[in-house]
Amino acid sequence: MSNTYNGWTNYATWRVNLEMFDGQSPRDIMGRAPHDFYELADALQSQAYELIEMDGKGLALDYALAFLSDVNWQEIAKHQMADYADDFDLIDADEDRGVLESAAWYDTSAELKG
Repeated sequence: MSNTYNGWTNYATWRVNLEMFDGQSPRDIMGRAPHDFYELADALQSQAYELIEMDGKGLALDYALAFLSDVNWQEIAKHQMADYADDFDLIDADEDRGVLESAAWYDTSAELKG
């Protein structure tokens, strides 16, 4: 049995991407093209935590932060970079899109939070 949700690592990753980042390009998030998906993953995570901490408090904030700890930030970053590859010259859309989409999508969210 797979722990995936709608093709994403898990429900938290799918939901955060859908509700916080859907329709936003890497340039929208960073103000410029990212150097790589690691940098974009850090920016996505920072933006999400800022949004949650701005509006949350007490138990609701604790639950929201726990939910965000399950998000695979690199997966969202890779997805965005593949979707918006044609918008900037960071990667060659024809050659590297397949590499980004087929890359191993392992969860390194713990090391990104540090």
